[in-house]
Amino acid sequence: MEDHEIFKNITVLSLEQATVLPYLTYRLSLDGAKVIRMEHPVYGDPNRRVGENRLNEDRMYTYFLAINCNKQAITLDLGTPEGQEIFKRLLVELNVDIFSTNQLPRNYKKLGIDYDTVKAIKKDIIWVGLTGFGPDSNEAAYDPVLQARSGLMDLTGDRNGPPYVLSVPLPDMGTSEHAYGLIMKALFKRATTGEGTRIDLSMFQSSVSWLTVPITQTKSFNKKITRRGNTHEFFAPVSVYKTKDGYAYIAVGNDIQWERMLQIEGFAPLAKPEYGRNEGRIKDVENLNRAIEEATQRYTTDELIALFTKATIPISKVNGIGEVLEDPYVKDEILTSTDPKTGTTIYLAPPPLTNSYIKSIGKELPFPPRFGEQNEEIYNKKLGYSMEKLEEFKSKGII
Repeated sequence: MEDHEIFKNITVLSLEQATVLPYLTYRLSLDGAKVIRMEHPVYGDPNRRVGENRLNEDRMYTYFLAINCNKQAITLDLGTPEGQEIFKRLLVELNVDIFSTNQLPRNYKKLGIDYDTVKAIKKDIIWVGLTGFGPDSNEAAYDPVLQARSGLMDLTGDRNGPPYVLSVPLPDMGTSEHAYGLIMKALFKRATTGEGTRIDLSMFQSSVSWLTVPITQTKSFNKKITRRGNTHEFFAPVSVYKTKDGYAYIAVGNDIQWERMLQIEGFAPLAKPEYGRNEGRIKDVENLNRAIEEATQRYTTDELIALFTKATIPISKVNGIGEVLEDPYVKDEILTSTDPKTGTTIYLAPPPLTNSYIKSIGKELPFPPRFGEQNEEIYNKKLGYSMEKLEEFKSKGII
């Protein structure tokens, strides 16, 4: 078997909406797994109507497009007995390997998607439930709420300013990445033992797990850790500094790099005994940063980057997203997807690794599915329901 075919027989059935679970299943689709997203036939995924309506089509708004390529989409009302019977057939006849949901736990049994019910139908199932605060909580949770409760917001912003929300939804995407790793572990377990797995993952627990240094410092040493703008709690100099024509971010990570920095023209006056070690620089960080900025403003951003790069000191221009897209490590890794209906091409962030599956399809992904786009293909051609029966289901609001 070729590397790009490893997941070709893995089928994911996902009752998904919003971001946390759709991003997880998108990541699995980029490995070559077959992903079928399931939505309520009336309400659907609210994110389908978020962003701009650039395709002039309901439920295909721009925000939805970013993490839903390379999937199929069906509609099904699991709140009806008929819907639950169809769901059971889907599990068996599509030979589903992974079932995932980000419904509130109180809905599991009501919808017939709880682990025990699903396992009774498919004993080796890998069952994934992503929730805000775990399987015993029905608190509603969105990414910014998790950022606030987990302390991430308190760590973000200027020292004397209000807390800020991260622009990247770390609770959503971080939970997705944690779940991705747990699914790989579950697939290995199933391959070696034949057993399935139940995975319950809390977005809150996932978010708090990133607070490695803050929690150790706070609980062990009673040190207050909070936001400090662009500076670092433990390393100096680390910050954004003005240049002749903009800004540069400099990160000196050890005393050797500091010594190299002092050799660059204009920085020699910083060679004070008390700055020789990182601890001394941290103690006087405000005065230190003012003195550094006097030196950095003698150079353009490009000049400063050239000098620091030659000295092997980490530095970067503060790029806008448009500039990131032109980075040589990015621009050739961007994925694309073209809508067969309108001819619209969208561009997608590169994955953390351009794997063999992505290479095998030329980095061109199938377009995000329309609402219920694969209903006929799956219900009629795969499950064998007649078109008349599908019309009946549709008239009853089951699909």
